[in-house]
Amino acid sequence: MSEAGNRPVVIVGGGIAGLSCALYLQKLGIPFRLFEADEKVGGRVQTDMVEGHLLDRGFQVYLDAYPETGKLLDLNALQLRKFEPGGLIYRNGTFHRLMDVFRRPASAFSTLRAPVGTFLDKARVGLLRTKLSMASLERIASSADQPTESYLRSLGFSEDIIDSFFRAFYGGVFLERDLQTSSRMFAFTFKMFTHGSATLPKHGMGEIPKQLARQLAPDSVYCGCAVASVDRDHVRLMDDSRILARAVVVATNATAAFDLLGDLGRGEDTRWRPATTLYFSAPESPVDEPIICLNGTGCGLINNLAVNSDVSSAYAPDGLALISISVLGKPAVDDLVAAVQLELSAWFGAKAEKWKHLRTDRIPRALPEQLPSTHASESTFRYNRGIWICGDYLSSASIEGAVISGKQTAEALTGALSS
Repeated sequence: MSEAGNRPVVIVGGGIAGLSCALYLQKLGIPFRLFEADEKVGGRVQTDMVEGHLLDRGFQVYLDAYPETGKLLDLNALQLRKFEPGGLIYRNGTFHRLMDVFRRPASAFSTLRAPVGTFLDKARVGLLRTKLSMASLERIASSADQPTESYLRSLGFSEDIIDSFFRAFYGGVFLERDLQTSSRMFAFTFKMFTHGSATLPKHGMGEIPKQLARQLAPDSVYCGCAVASVDRDHVRLMDDSRILARAVVVATNATAAFDLLGDLGRGEDTRWRPATTLYFSAPESPVDEPIICLNGTGCGLINNLAVNSDVSSAYAPDGLALISISVLGKPAVDDLVAAVQLELSAWFGAKAEKWKHLRTDRIPRALPEQLPSTHASESTFRYNRGIWICGDYLSSASIEGAVISGKQTAEALTGALSS
């Protein structure tokens, strides 16, 4: 074997895409070294302990129907806790229950009576559920693409249900209420919600990358090691040390890829959806069930609310509740905490103004924008002048998209090395 053949593949970035790439290289028998600038792996999927509460970096969920991610994880070990399949819609001063009646038939009457959309809208949700449940992921990925808003209108949904339900629910998924995200992404996530559940690992979303990293060979992952520059046969760390490589994979987010690679990374093509999450501790849950609360009023700062400790009690100390509030974009408010608590007091009464604020996560790069594409299918990675590039921004803006991009990069790279 040549000297170059003895070198490892170097992966830059320890987010989900980089960890997926590393795991598949390991399965394929290719030596690698992974360098992550942060002190721990995970990228945007992190969990911190604050005053005994588990705070994810922004409100996130794991969809347990993800097929490729499920192959890499021991879901039983994660002890996934499920959200109820539906939501509580805040509108006209009260909450209205809208549920997946296929899985919660006892809620059929309250769902049909809820003044959110029309009876025909609710029938169309059932028809869409059946249609997308039967569609393969390949068929969804190759379908004609358009903005989700246009797609929903083409299916006959009324403006009322689009405005009061879909903008809030998918605002929390896409981090934008205009519903300009790709209809392919909408169909993919709708299918995942239909086939499985939105969940939280018992001890936080950060357990997902931790479990992936634990499967990797000892001394193959180096955290706190930022990469200053890359070339096709080496990377240079911030301390100016040079790591020779058989091949280089850049598995950072889009902006970091562009910073490292310039036009090669094509990261300038990617725009970001910003988001803000506020966490509060309360003496008791205002909801007392594992369900998403959605703002169906069309105004205000709050998009959605969840009591994470209602989903997994480990998220808060005994006798307390952890409440997560999602605000889309970059709110230009002088005192965001006070403004949000004022809105919450309309939802839950004056007690909300006494909830203890734990942290506000302002995340300018929370999710890659995913607009409709004119292409029937696109590669989930790039190979440019000897450097491999992967990430969810090249696939679908999700944990599943990151895993797929990392997997397909590893497989293509292995094929190239053996040819």
